Formats: sequence, C-alpha cells, structure tokens
Amino acid sequence: MAKKGKHKAAGGEAGPGPAQPRAAAGPRAEAAAGPALKMKRKEYEQEMEVLHGELVAMQEWVKASGAKICVVFEGRDTAGKGGTIKRITERVSPRVFREVALSAPTEREKSQMYVQRYIWHFPAAGEVAIFDRSWYNRAGVERVMGFCTPGETDRFLELVPLWEKAMVDSGILLLKYWLEVSPEEQTRRLQSRIDDPRKIWKLSDMDLKSYSRWYDYSRARDAMFAASDTAWAPWYVAHTDDKKRGRLNIISHLLSQVPYKPLAEREIILPRRQRPGGYVEPDLPLRHIPEPF
Repeated sequence: MAKKGKHKAAGGEAGPGPAQPRAAAGPRAEAAAGPALKMKRKEYEQEMEVLHGELVAMQEWVKASGAKICVVFEGRDTAGKGGTIKRITERVSPRVFREVALSAPTEREKSQMYVQRYIWHFPAAGEVAIFDRSWYNRAGVERVMGFCTPGETDRFLELVPLWEKAMVDSGILLLKYWLEVSPEEQTRRLQSRIDDPRKIWKLSDMDLKSYSRWYDYSRARDAMFAASDTAWAPWYVAHTDDKKRGRLNIISHLLSQVPYKPLAEREIILPRRQRPGGYVEPDLPLRHIPEPF
C-alpha cells in the first residue's frame, strides 16, 4: 500500500494543522489557469485505487479512535456531488461511512428549529457522516427559489458560524466542500441528462427552474462564503469541469485533513477448513436462477 501523504492537498502537508489555502470561489480562477486535458480512465482508476486504500486506512483509524467526522458537499447543480460521494463510499463500510441526503422537509419538520432535522444525522464516535447537500440549503436553493424569506436567510447566516463552532467544540471534525462547475459544462451535463434515458431520472423540475438563475446562485454562494467561511469550519472549493480530476482532488484533500495513520501490514493466513465429518449435500427441490451468462 502506498504511504499516506502521496496524495496531498496543494500547498500543505498531510494530516492535522492549519487550514489549507482555499481556491478562489468561482469559475474565473479556473479559466485564468487554462483548461487542463481530461484525465484518461486508466490513469484515473490507478490513482483512485490508491486513494481507496487510504480511505480504508482512515476508516480503521476512525473506528479505533472514536473520531467523529462530518463532511458537507454543496455546489452547483450537476457539479458532481453525488458521484464524488459514491467514489468515497464504494470501498468502505456503510456502518462507518453514512451518506445523508434528505428529501424536502415535511410539514412537521418545517415547524421545527431549522437545523433540528440535520442534527439527528450528525456523526457519533467512530462514524463519518457525509451530507449530499445540507443545512446550507437555506443559503442556496431556499433563498434563490423563494422557499424562505430574506430575513430567515439572514438569520441563518448570522447563526451558522456559532453552531458550527459548537459542532467543532464537541469533537466533530467538520469539512465543507463547494463544487464549482462552469456554465458551459453545466449546460452540457444537463443536456446529456435530457438526451440519455439512463440519466433522465437525475433531471428534476427544480434543476430546470434553477438553470436560468445562474447569477442568483452566484450571489447566494458569495454571501454564504462571506458569512460562514470561518477558521474553525472553512470552505474548500473544488473545480469539477473534469469530474475525474475533481474527485481525486477532493478525496486526496479530505485524507490530508484527517490525522489517520496508515494500516500496518500484517501477514494473514487462512485457517484450515474442517473435515466434512460425513456431511453429504442433500437433494433439495431448490429453485436455481437461470444462468444465461
């Protein structure tokens, strides 16, 4: 297994310490650097295999240490939040890594304190809770689409740094990622969902309504960053026009923020199987599935 630290966030060493420098919040910074060539599948899978091994090592450290990790994914529609979460969780235990993707609030939940329905899903000892969208809905889609009042948004932005400080003070390691995609790439991905029957389920009425409000979402994002990018819970921006590079960059950065230790190599020998002791498989009238492959 590769040693931890091969994949580091740019500008910083792996492990705990001061927050890494954060990228500029918007497509302009990426455009200034020029588009990178799309990563090839073979190279991508090779790098992902190494990162998956490190995620397993992180998982074992989380279980052994009782760490509590909360990862928040926010960003533009089609920026790749779900795909990134899938690659994080596909090789680890669902008993440790939990994805939280809440539907629209019920009438009862609407009557509660706003953050209440999210608190139930915060991690306990030995858990990693990954939010596919989060309490920041109030600063984004709810603000832009008129699901809350301007006063409710302002109150949320005033309070969110305080209760995120309470989360961190309780021992939760809170990591917040914003996934940014260019307007041209967003258009391409939405059109792909329209044209491909395998992807049409990803296209919601809300996606179509939101598409025309690019700059309303930009203003909402900027206000959210200004209010909630704090020393104890900073935002990290990932550019994901190239989904493969974006996923690798996010996972390697996540690993750099968790003070886990690599798994110690150990020799594992399978034990000898017991003797049959007279066992004969019975001829039961079982139904076997067809085997066309």
